[in-house]
Amino acid sequence: MNTFLLSALCLLGAWAALAGGVTVKDGEFSFSLESVKKLKDLQQLQEPRRSRNTGGSLVPILCSSLRFPEELKPLCKEPNAQEILERLEAIAEDPSTCEICAYTACAGC
Repeated sequence: MNTFLLSALCLLGAWAALAGGVTVKDGEFSFSLESVKKLKDLQQLQEPRRSRNTGGSLVPILCSSLRFPEELKPLCKEPNAQEILERLEAIAEDPSTCEICAYTACAGC
């Protein structure tokens, strides 16, 4: 009985640790990898606007989108939001590298 209880607690602890998921950090900001992954879909939706925008900042367009992750909205107010979003989009393009902690910005593997 004690062995079963100990095994169950260990599995529960491992599950809880994994459920927390991977965290992506950029400076003082910290986001879940799931929120960062949503940027890829959002970026693909914004491609037609990007070509019309002729290289201007996409921050106002992205941040005003209803699909923009709520967790990422605080960075919209930052003066370097474009740079931060570009770094996060690089991670969103290939999230598997973050899931195996190839980026130093990722933690929680």
